[in-house]
Amino acid sequence: MPIFLNDRSKLKKLSVKSISTEKELQSLIESNLDEVLGMYFLETEYITTFGGRIDTLAVDYNGCPVILEYKKNRNDNVINQALSYLKWLQAQKKEFFEMLIIKRLGGELAKKITVDWKNPRVICVAESYSKYDIDTVEVIPTRIELFRYRYYEEGIFSLEPLGVSEQKSKLSTGTTIEKPIIDNSIDDFLLKANKDVKKIFQELREKIFELDGNVKEKCTKLYVCFRITKNFAEIHISKNQLKIFLRPVEYDDPRRFVEKVPESYQWTLDRRLYLKKYEDIDYVISLIEQSYKDVL
Repeated sequence: MPIFLNDRSKLKKLSVKSISTEKELQSLIESNLDEVLGMYFLETEYITTFGGRIDTLAVDYNGCPVILEYKKNRNDNVINQALSYLKWLQAQKKEFFEMLIIKRLGGELAKKITVDWKNPRVICVAESYSKYDIDTVEVIPTRIELFRYRYYEEGIFSLEPLGVSEQKSKLSTGTTIEKPIIDNSIDDFLLKANKDVKKIFQELREKIFELDGNVKEKCTKLYVCFRITKNFAEIHISKNQLKIFLRPVEYDDPRRFVEKVPESYQWTLDRRLYLKKYEDIDYVISLIEQSYKDVL
């Protein structure tokens, strides 16, 4: 899809430029992981015990370990290479990754991250992918995400997730394998909620999915999160209310539902609100939509 620059109501089509080297692409994304993918940077060019080098090691805000591999141009080996590193990572002890988080992020922030070892993520970033790349991702029962980058004149950079299924894979036999992306079911969280809160959550959840067909839902040990490339809403369910965390943007919030979490918490989603009444759902979804737009 072409990108246009609006210059005094005159649209100018921007030309795609080439990034000089693969390392330039890697450095650009590593220095902006929080902004572009919603995760913490851990290591670059991490040397594995079998001699390979993982381009980038990270952990996302839900505690999932992340392997990122980059290719400046189309390259059919990027997926196989990433999967090889994933196999190595899964063979390591949990303590190795937890110590890496403490080393890079510090003890205070590390305490707030519960490593989700069951759901590691493999992310490939390339200018384009072949049909074989996409077919491979569709059939292997592993969570792998393809992102396509574009670098334009005027310093414009885009990172677009391809519409390849993360949650299921159809084998040649026609069998469908569900990938274990969610550890806790929604029902587990709703057990603690009263009847009214359950109704409020289900209605709010439906409205969140209506925001965008690409919205993904994930349950962590503490909350239910909704994301595109990054989390834009995290919902904690309790007996009498929903506690909702949103992204740090300036909200159009005449009723003053949104409050700022203290900076000492170091939370990425540092805006908080509470939902207790069914009649407030439409107002709250308008606030969630503002957070959602911040990840587009």
